[in-house]
Amino acid sequence: MENVVVLIVGAGPAGLATAACLTQFSIPYVIVEREDCSASLWRKRAYDRLKLHLAKEFCELPHMSYPEDAPTYIPKSLFVKYLDDYMELFNIQPKYLNRVESSKYDNDKKCWSIVAREMVEGITTNFIAKFLVVASGENSAENIPMIPGLHSFPGEAIHSSRYKSGKSFSGKSVLVIGSGNSGMEIAYDLVTHGANTSIVIRSPIHVMTKELIRLGMTLSHHLPLNLVDNLLVMVTKFIFGDLSRYGIRMPKMGPMILKSKIGRSAVIDVGTVGLIKRGIIQVQGSITKIMGNIVKFQCGDEISFDAVVFATGYKSTTNMWLKVICYL
Repeated sequence: MENVVVLIVGAGPAGLATAACLTQFSIPYVIVEREDCSASLWRKRAYDRLKLHLAKEFCELPHMSYPEDAPTYIPKSLFVKYLDDYMELFNIQPKYLNRVESSKYDNDKKCWSIVAREMVEGITTNFIAKFLVVASGENSAENIPMIPGLHSFPGEAIHSSRYKSGKSFSGKSVLVIGSGNSGMEIAYDLVTHGANTSIVIRSPIHVMTKELIRLGMTLSHHLPLNLVDNLLVMVTKFIFGDLSRYGIRMPKMGPMILKSKIGRSAVIDVGTVGLIKRGIIQVQGSITKIMGNIVKFQCGDEISFDAVVFATGYKSTTNMWLKVICYL
């Protein structure tokens, strides 16, 4: 049994920021993390060329700025170092390899009862906390869709969280499933390493430049989102032209409103659109089934691939241990 004021679950950027803010107010806390390090998504499950998609002024954690000479868009290695320096500054010491198994709120005692298991020795600790902060994020478990015949695919099929670089795919025919930021950037990376690349784009997406996103986020502090969206869409069409002829449809809702309402981000182009326009990256629609190394698409095309990368996002595992949500 361990009594704490605040229990933070997750030592990613959100959990670390919460810990730092509590420290500023001298509020005691304990932070538990199921992995053996902080920010495991960035350290272990991010591809090599990844950079923060937003300008650095929108991505600083509370009470600590980036170094003055830091680039506008922070690369993965520098962001990880920033987090390490942040932990050192605020003396944040997570309890690693501790997995939360259950949590329950006691309405009578006005406290949380949380059971966490130490994953090496198997010892359980029952935390009694006045406040529970869920900072485990939505990127906990790989989300791989059920595609008929996927089990018969003989080549390499991996989730984007296990993709590091296109070096090992040189000369191979690779299908990227998913057209968010990870999927579009992985497709670009594959081409630069000599892979014959196709990408599945099913849903409408906004494609923008980093500069446009930065402009939109800045303007959104001063103007209504619909006006900002109108400007962004107009400039986007001027920069990229009509992308529908290449299989890329634009949502009816503007990029900033779409993000605020349903959390879907615009795709920030790193050069992928240019490769699509030139026919170097082939755009495919929905998959109907997989037959060995042959992927059959809804349009009727049947194409052979050596590897598949699922850039299909993640699922939160919070509902496995947070059984009851209370609004206090």
